[in-house]
Amino acid sequence: MPENQNIEWKESWRDEYLKWICGFANADGGKIIIGKDDKGNIVGVKNPKRLLEDIPNKVRDILGILVDVNLHESQNGNFIEINVEAYPYPVNYKGQYHYRSGSTKQELKGAALDKFMLQKKGKRWDGVPIPNITTQDLKSETFDFFRKKAVKAQRIDEDVLSDTNDHLIENLQLKENDYIKRAAILLFHPNPEKFVTGAYIKIGYFLSDENLKFQDEVHGNIFEQVEKTMDLLFTKYINSSISYEGLNRVEKYEYPKDAVREALLNAVSHKDYSEGVPIQISVYQDKIIFWNEGKLPDNWTIEKLLTKHPSKPFNPDIANALFRSGYIESWGRGTIKMINECVHFGIPKPIYFYDMSGFWVEFRKENLNPEYLKTLGLNERQISAIEYVKDKEKITNSDYQTIFKVSRNTASRDLIDLVDKGLLKTSSLKGAGSFYELHH
Repeated sequence: MPENQNIEWKESWRDEYLKWICGFANADGGKIIIGKDDKGNIVGVKNPKRLLEDIPNKVRDILGILVDVNLHESQNGNFIEINVEAYPYPVNYKGQYHYRSGSTKQELKGAALDKFMLQKKGKRWDGVPIPNITTQDLKSETFDFFRKKAVKAQRIDEDVLSDTNDHLIENLQLKENDYIKRAAILLFHPNPEKFVTGAYIKIGYFLSDENLKFQDEVHGNIFEQVEKTMDLLFTKYINSSISYEGLNRVEKYEYPKDAVREALLNAVSHKDYSEGVPIQISVYQDKIIFWNEGKLPDNWTIEKLLTKHPSKPFNPDIANALFRSGYIESWGRGTIKMINECVHFGIPKPIYFYDMSGFWVEFRKENLNPEYLKTLGLNERQISAIEYVKDKEKITNSDYQTIFKVSRNTASRDLIDLVDKGLLKTSSLKGAGSFYELHH
């Protein structure tokens, strides 16, 4: 069994491995095997009986926890297995807090340590109370805006809406004892950046990754940021086409508005505000990308987001207020809603990325129209072939020859050119039965 999130191999015991035990206890638990090399080969262990007594005693005296230590015998030698349970409270090694992440051990410091300690206490970052702030310091116009949205959404009792701002804050659970929570500041304060670094949104229009044409910053509380950002995106950054149905003027944008709004709300409600980095929206000629600092819940993958899943907001107090106002759902359907909106609109499904730097949502507009294809230098056959594939989902070399009355060599040359330009891709089948399909 290879090293992983829950297993660590060591050839011999050193007292510094108490840090690894600390890391396992602070994470999901795990095992340390003493007497195996980095490849998992048994190399044996010296003085096993002494270690069976020393290790649990040192763990108890230095870390304040208990572990199971077992001796295993094999033909290649003996090895010791240390079983560490996950602990519900923070465990420290001489004042240091270590944490097992992946197959590595990290010492937690700064913001990472703060989040860890809050999590162990059952708190989230947005639920931390802040002294010296009262409801009177919050923006009355934003409270009025919230009330109107909440009444329309029918997600809050009307008698609460007619009550004072103090009572509204209490009913939204944005207060702990006499202190306003961080979530209330982000949602209702006129200048959240006074308390939270990077609590704003950056928008940029890029001609290429290196060529920024223009940009904007959106400040204010979360409700103001959402409204201002949507207005900026659909008046300055995202193009629209105008047509008429009888006397009615019809305006169609390049992206479905509901999907874009959902991506924006996803970013503001799941952002890790403790990192001090603004949400970033990058607009290109053919795509728009939303990025926010943050992480998926433990053991979640991108694939899980593509199916029905529970709602586990990174900032539950912020998410609750956005739900009450009718901005978001509470059923974990945001990612699926974006997919459905894009499919209905006729553009590719959004692409979701996640790495240690944060979470990305990418929308791509439908560029496969004749006007755009002409700018790529395609001939009329190739443009018609793209339309054919959009309708039939695939095309073979033989189809191409028949439809356009050309030789096999000409068909191959045209199709290879479409693959090289990233418009088509070849099927996994080779030889007889092979075909070409759109490269989304």
